[in-house]
Amino acid sequence: MPLPWPGPAEDYAAVAAGQVTPPEVAQWHTQAQCAHFAHAGGVLTAHHWPAAPETAQKAPVVLLHGGSGSWTHWLRMLGPLTQAGHAVWALDLPGFGASDPLPDQQDADDMPPLLAAALQQWLGGQPVQIMGFSLGGLTAALLAAAYPGLVRQLVLVGPPGLGLRDQPSYRLKGWRHLSDPQEQLHRHCHNLAALMLSDPRCIDRNTLALHTANVHRDRLPRRRLASTDILRQTLPRLTCPVHGVYGEQDVLYRGLWPQVAACFQGRLQLIAGAGHWVQYEQPQALADVVLPWLH
Repeated sequence: MPLPWPGPAEDYAAVAAGQVTPPEVAQWHTQAQCAHFAHAGGVLTAHHWPAAPETAQKAPVVLLHGGSGSWTHWLRMLGPLTQAGHAVWALDLPGFGASDPLPDQQDADDMPPLLAAALQQWLGGQPVQIMGFSLGGLTAALLAAAYPGLVRQLVLVGPPGLGLRDQPSYRLKGWRHLSDPQEQLHRHCHNLAALMLSDPRCIDRNTLALHTANVHRDRLPRRRLASTDILRQTLPRLTCPVHGVYGEQDVLYRGLWPQVAACFQGRLQLIAGAGHWVQYEQPQALADVVLPWLH
């Protein structure tokens, strides 16, 4: 796949090193309040956009990102959520973005106690609505199972952990061993097209800059729970309302939607024209689906 923009070698190097901040990311970061929660390994970090006083009665929405990501995985949903009057908390999960990993942390099942403590401090124990993407969806389900009084509703976007495939239907390419920035960017383009996005035309300079900044800060590389059926085993134990949303072209489970719907007891919505990273590729379509649930 050719790189999606012509540029000097210095620009390729800066993007590949994760040193370029897209304007949209800078804008939302500037508008946010940052919150920190200390833990044994460092801090857990969240970006927070408060609700206007006249809409403060709405339950806050907590956003949990996917693997090798950060709060920026939700970048294009921040506008619809804040415009609808929700206070939004977009966390960097421990080991990703600006959040330090926990000591001896291995996977999503190590995160719920820390997340529960942080949310209780930040939100005063107020029940929250959680939207979790991919790994964040799996983590949100484990959190809701362990702390049912903390979670009012779950919206799980593209979560793994249903155990419906013996082998993944996509292949990612390694990039950390490469010294040439352009070769690294070619690998990132491949990986975005293979897993995250259904339309390669979505992969522009800003998308690559966002993605590379995230993968450079992934300190939890050996995650294994996503390839098990832990989410399928957890869903029946949840006491709050749960909705599943996937891009219709999501390579995780494309072709298996009846089985996925059974896991969610029929509460499944597919978004046309989207792959795995639904909220980036089709943000308005996702907003049209989820905002009525959040109200």
